[in-house]
Amino acid sequence: MRAELIEIVETELKKFGAELKLSDAQKSQLKTALENAHERIDEFRAKNPNISKADVVAKLKEVRGSIRERLEKFLTPEQLTKWDSEVTKAKKFLGHSVES
Repeated sequence: MRAELIEIVETELKKFGAELKLSDAQKSQLKTALENAHERIDEFRAKNPNISKADVVAKLKEVRGSIRERLEKFLTPEQLTKWDSEVTKAKKFLGHSVES
């Protein structure tokens, strides 16, 4: 994983870790989910170098949905509610603008 992506994952992990009051085990699981999501986005962009911003946003939404499915396995209902709220408010997700 590229250095800039590692930094983005660490930033998001710190943000969500504090806001959701994650345990160390939950932080580890979230880190893995975020890293996998970044890899999926990078792979998608590499295979589609001329992709439109709208298509990137659509892929981000798809990836965000898959992350949430993983989170359901280890976050409490209260943490999931906070996650949903924070992700909905976010202007950037996985280091990319999600505004269309």
